Amino acid sequence: MLYPELFKSLEKARWNMQQDIPWDQFDRSKVTAEQLQTIKMNAITEWSALPATEMFLRDNRHDSDFSAFMSVWFYEEQKHALVLMEYLERFAPEYVPTEEELHNVRFDFDPAPALETLMLHFCGEVRLTQWYKRAAEWHTEPVIKFIYELLSKDEARHGGAYLKYMRRAIEHFGDEARLAFSKLGVLMANTKVAKALHPTNLHVKEAEFPRDTVQSRLPDPGWLERWLDLQINFDKEWEQKVVNGIMRNLSSLFGLPLQTAKDLSRYRKSLMDKLGQREPTEGATA
Repeated sequence: MLYPELFKSLEKARWNMQQDIPWDQFDRSKVTAEQLQTIKMNAITEWSALPATEMFLRDNRHDSDFSAFMSVWFYEEQKHALVLMEYLERFAPEYVPTEEELHNVRFDFDPAPALETLMLHFCGEVRLTQWYKRAAEWHTEPVIKFIYELLSKDEARHGGAYLKYMRRAIEHFGDEARLAFSKLGVLMANTKVAKALHPTNLHVKEAEFPRDTVQSRLPDPGWLERWLDLQINFDKEWEQKVVNGIMRNLSSLFGLPLQTAKDLSRYRKSLMDKLGQREPTEGATA
């Protein structure tokens, strides 16, 4: 089992919201209304770990090890929402999300293949690591800069934990797992389409389309794109860091020198040939 050791390693790295955050260094002159609004949106987005956890537990009933790990992941992700809300409660209470706004991002996700979902969330953690690094640079107020740096490090550790479960999946399922991971990897590492692709920005409930993404249920559904493009300026250089992180880890996972999405696409096609699978035709279900 991976859960016991992952619990120990994440427990050692865990920070205390009351003792480890330098609340006394808050400088009101260095935070703007625009920045406070983005903190609120991030807090609500982090709260969506609740429906994601419900999805993981439902779709991984066969895997008690991974399901147990969800107890740690869920706790730490909800703690991210809480520390952002604590910041607002202390310094700008008018921006604290309401219970209704938080509950609005809790909805059922359609069932999905467990291996592909695992890969999707691994990529999401790699992306969030860089988003929060950039957010820490963009913010000017010392306490929130410190908080975003903490969150970035947490997301990096979560990505490492997901990678361990991906490695275990390859041991158990071989090329089936490799194909699932490479399929999602091609999508997430393609710089032409990958921008802003994250679990909270993908459609997850067909019956409620188009209001079936976490972002579409925020008080400001268009916030994410503005945050990335106009506020933290998550440009091509930063996007490449996301792609590099995905490719570097997949290279290690597959034991192959993969540098670009094209490399990964060729590898995926070789796996499909090996397994006797064909590309879905246009309009068909993959």
